[in-house]
Amino acid sequence: MGNGSPGEGEKPALDLIALIAASIRRERDRAGLSLTELARRAGIAKSTLSQLESGSGNPSVETLWALGVALGVPFSRLVEPPRPNVRVIRAGEGPVTHSEQASYAATLLASCPPSARRDIYRIGAQPGEPRISESHMPGTAEHVVLGAGRALVGPVEEPVELGPGDYVTYPGDAPHIFKALEPDTAAVIVMEHI
Repeated sequence: MGNGSPGEGEKPALDLIALIAASIRRERDRAGLSLTELARRAGIAKSTLSQLESGSGNPSVETLWALGVALGVPFSRLVEPPRPNVRVIRAGEGPVTHSEQASYAATLLASCPPSARRDIYRIGAQPGEPRISESHMPGTAEHVVLGAGRALVGPVEEPVELGPGDYVTYPGDAPHIFKALEPDTAAVIVMEHI
């Protein structure tokens, strides 16, 4: 989650961890699942889930996606605080989660309100290991607009190279990839949920 050094950057990271802990507990209770059953469905250790729910864990993007899929909820429901009517997120702000396998960070910009079925993320990535995502909930589609750099994006078997301003859409309910080809690659991803 946060890479902050002690001081100012620590409180937002701790607030996000507390928010995630409460969200996981809330959604697990809503789904009527035990810790053991949710951990099994998400493919994570029960001890890891227990730490996350107690606010002592620091989940990766992969862990949160697995929990969202297992709970049948969008990723955003696990990381977003209650929203005001007008909301501005400045560059460098917002709830950020980091990949365990790649130099890839996702910042939730907006989750879907009750009348919509989409979430919006700002992505920052560096060359190196790609971010390979497993299938999200059935019917999910992703839309990507590259803002800076170059990247391979799309289905694992058929990614396309994008440059600044390029757009691609693909099924999010099949394995897909985001691989930065240049330093400081940035994109916006819109996820649609059916």
